Amino acid sequence: MPRILIIDSNPAAQNESFVANGGTAVGENYANALRACRDDLTITIVAPYDRDPLPALADFDGVVFTGSSVEWNTDDARAKPIADVMRAVFAQGLPTLGSCNGMQLAASVLGGRSDASPNGPEDGFACDITLTEAGKSHPLLRGRVDGYGVPCVHRDDVRHLPEGAVLLAGNAHSAVQAFAYEQDGVKFWGMQYHPELDPAKLGPALGRQGKISAQDADDMAVVEQDADAARRLGLPADQMTPEVRMTELHNWLASL
Repeated sequence: MPRILIIDSNPAAQNESFVANGGTAVGENYANALRACRDDLTITIVAPYDRDPLPALADFDGVVFTGSSVEWNTDDARAKPIADVMRAVFAQGLPTLGSCNGMQLAASVLGGRSDASPNGPEDGFACDITLTEAGKSHPLLRGRVDGYGVPCVHRDDVRHLPEGAVLLAGNAHSAVQAFAYEQDGVKFWGMQYHPELDPAKLGPALGRQGKISAQDADDMAVVEQDADAARRLGLPADQMTPEVRMTELHNWLASL
């Protein structure tokens, strides 16, 4: 029975806004996705920006750092509360997974750099992701093939990888869509995209915010059931299932 600690990278104010608009707090949403992959997990959620006390890390088998909607990037001094938690997790040697802000945070903590993408936001799906040679054999991406797409919402990306990091995947928008860092007692796997996000919920939400077109929002709402919608979004229709979308979550849990 794996024991998972989820680090909710949003302050309560951001999560309350999500909930008020029919969504779910990011930590709880990630927990729900992990439970959809395995039904034997024990999950604890803490929010460092809300000064939640950190439980004893020795009690856990793995740690997840979620995405975030804060206005600052992970190199900013305001990210210190969550960066300090990540440093403690790495010092404990716990297997760690990061999505979006969680991956950017690892880059910053380990000596790389994250900042606003020069290509602007990537909202909706990260499309046409290509595996590196290392990515083709790495267990995080087992089952992925070139040209895959996964829901995403991000403004920042990793501008420079830490020394010793291994690039696993990228696309035309963000050169770093996935990387691993496995040395000096650290075992980190990360993705820029969000395998935990259900496009049926994400698409309409992005449409209401004006971040994607009404057509794209409608297509995202049905993309996992409608091959034509997938093709309009530039996605491989045969890969649009929740099981495939959550490939990285299944693979990380299997690695624990």
